[in-house]
Amino acid sequence: MRLGALVAAAAALTAVLIPAADAAPRDAAPGTAVLDGKRLQRTKLRLAHGDRQLRRSLEDLTTRADGWLDQGPWTVVDKPKPAPGGDVHDYLSQAPYWWPSTTPTADDPWGCPYVQRDGERNPEVDTGTDRQDVEKVFDSTYDLALAWYYTGEKRYAEKAGQVLRTWFLDAGTKMNPNLDHAQFIPCKYDGRAIGIIDFSQSYTSVVDAVALLATGAPGWSRADRAGMGEWNKDFLDWLVHSDFGKQEGAADNNHGTFYDMQVAALAYATGDTDLARRTVLDARGKRVDSQIAGDGTQPQELARTRSWHYSTFDLVAYTRLAAIGRHVGVDLWRYQGPDGQSLFKAVDVLLPAATGARAWPYPELEFHRFAAGDIVQAAADAGDPAARKAVPKLESPPGGDLWTLRPAAEQLDSIAG
Repeated sequence: MRLGALVAAAAALTAVLIPAADAAPRDAAPGTAVLDGKRLQRTKLRLAHGDRQLRRSLEDLTTRADGWLDQGPWTVVDKPKPAPGGDVHDYLSQAPYWWPSTTPTADDPWGCPYVQRDGERNPEVDTGTDRQDVEKVFDSTYDLALAWYYTGEKRYAEKAGQVLRTWFLDAGTKMNPNLDHAQFIPCKYDGRAIGIIDFSQSYTSVVDAVALLATGAPGWSRADRAGMGEWNKDFLDWLVHSDFGKQEGAADNNHGTFYDMQVAALAYATGDTDLARRTVLDARGKRVDSQIAGDGTQPQELARTRSWHYSTFDLVAYTRLAAIGRHVGVDLWRYQGPDGQSLFKAVDVLLPAATGARAWPYPELEFHRFAAGDIVQAAADAGDPAARKAVPKLESPPGGDLWTLRPAAEQLDSIAG
């Protein structure tokens, strides 16, 4: 009896100390692609020791996570009409800045032809397609996974798992790993390469959410992890080899930067560190040299009617790409182009407007000072003295400043397309 009790006790202790085969160690550093897993570990330890500032940020995070608990899950198969190819599992979105030029009639239900009105969002894009739902998938899984990681409350992990399985894994509801019908234009195009930005602007948050859940989240199984890994490999293959992917990779504005960021993150997450490193290295000449001027401005983004939004938007991609570079031994922050181009200079251009010292001198339909907040904090973390001085003067975004809990830039104002 005594020997049996000792064996049982040893087995119980082993179960505590050695995780099951389908779960990573609960205290392991997350293998995140953009976020710094070891930094997240240190933050969680500070929370455990009662850091008051972090506690306030955690309250903001859990408030956001709580709001997702009674929403969703969402799926591509519930849209009113399938994508032009006829497969309900294909993702579908509509070009945001294209509008009907005539009043719809029975013979012309769309009001064709469609014409472009830059910076003005057609409300049609938010009905009848998958665009709004997929943004909820991105935002909810990130908030929920982070909330679970810091609190250990299983309801957050279970909800994140439900959302991910419904959108990406379950046979009846999953999305096909392509964007062949993203940002279609009625009566004109069944899909466009620039629709890839529907995913590239935020999908890296899902990649990191999956890495957070892989540290032992309840209900997130080995099969779930393997399924997401396969989906990401298939999606990466489509991005790299499809005609749309090649076109988007050749773009010389924010579309190209976000494409590189997405490819690098997916490559790193799926174990192709050579592709991840090569993508970040190539971004020095392909992106920084050609898309940032010697004075730090971004000419392609300044030409937009929402120049502040797009200048900050592009820098979200640059700063997140630089974060991925950290994992593969490339310091994108320290790179300088032949005319002195650099990420530091690009961020410094934003500082007067970001701190409220001066008005933004370029066209902007909807200026939000807080949009630059994460970018400035990323530059400060990377060692920019001017950005460090600016941090205390930044405007807090709606919903609170979550930088200390997820130190990687997000677009804090509305993404219009």
